[in-house]
Amino acid sequence: MIGIGVLIGTFGTLIGAGGGFILMPLLLLMFPDMSPDVLTSISLFVVFLNASSGTVAYARMKRIDYRSAIVFAVATLPGSIIGALATGYISRHVFNVVLGCLLVAIAVFLILKPQQGAYATRFNRGRLVTRDITESCGDRHVFSFNIWNGILISFGVGFLSSMLGIGGGIIHVPALVSLLNFPIHIATATSHAILAVMALTSTIVHMVQGSFWEGWQTAVCLGIGVIAGAQLGAGLSHRIKPKGIIIALACALLIVGVRLLITK
Repeated sequence: MIGIGVLIGTFGTLIGAGGGFILMPLLLLMFPDMSPDVLTSISLFVVFLNASSGTVAYARMKRIDYRSAIVFAVATLPGSIIGALATGYISRHVFNVVLGCLLVAIAVFLILKPQQGAYATRFNRGRLVTRDITESCGDRHVFSFNIWNGILISFGVGFLSSMLGIGGGIIHVPALVSLLNFPIHIATATSHAILAVMALTSTIVHMVQGSFWEGWQTAVCLGIGVIAGAQLGAGLSHRIKPKGIIIALACALLIVGVRLLITK
């Protein structure tokens, strides 16, 4: 479990997705008799640790858009609470189908339009806010977006990710890049900061409900691995081209999504 955690932490931080989109399908396959709410609570706890560790690393690189992260994180909270409560009412079969379809849909979306700002012209209308961020390495990013659209997206991300235990980065990063015109490295770092807040909120809800305590030992072992893996993933992020990160994310989503759909 610790080894799996290292791999999830590395790749999850590299693409800003928290790793939940990989961990949740693995948990479903490894624990076929465990209820979705227990597995979701394990995954979200691990996502929280991964996102927190990755956020620290990205903060040192000065890649986080803190103003957007705070607003979007607050917007995810109502959805994440509702999603965590809804998980207990979903059957295992329906859970697999919904998660599998979502992963495949996002993968196709990324493969068709992997570049930054693919839909920003049509989506970013009205009054825009502008961000000017300079990384510690000296790279400067200036971009504009409609923050209200980002708030609406964040609410939906909070609900779906909390209900399915996938962390939300697999939705947030593509949305930030393709719809809101975020540079990929800023999107992955900002997504991690948002994930840390959202996953913590969802985990607390599961703790209060009691579902988390049925699998806390598995969660802790995985968590130890992702903390180390997150640092490694953040360190590797500057060596990979932005398009490569998006394509890697799409391929991973497609594989696990199809695997879930064909699982009986």
